[in-house]
Amino acid sequence: MFHLGWAEVGIIAIAAVLIFGPKKIPELGNALGRTLRGFKEEVSKSDETDLD
Repeated sequence: MFHLGWAEVGIIAIAAVLIFGPKKIPELGNALGRTLRGFKEEVSKSDETDLD
């Protein structure tokens, strides 16, 4: 995972909780997931149309 160790991931997670708050983290995760899912769908659509 980008050559990060558990200590670095923990520090990033603690910083995210301090910056955004524990109630906002799930909302951010959902938004990121929807964004990545939409991006993946668009990339697969463009791959399908490129083959035609």
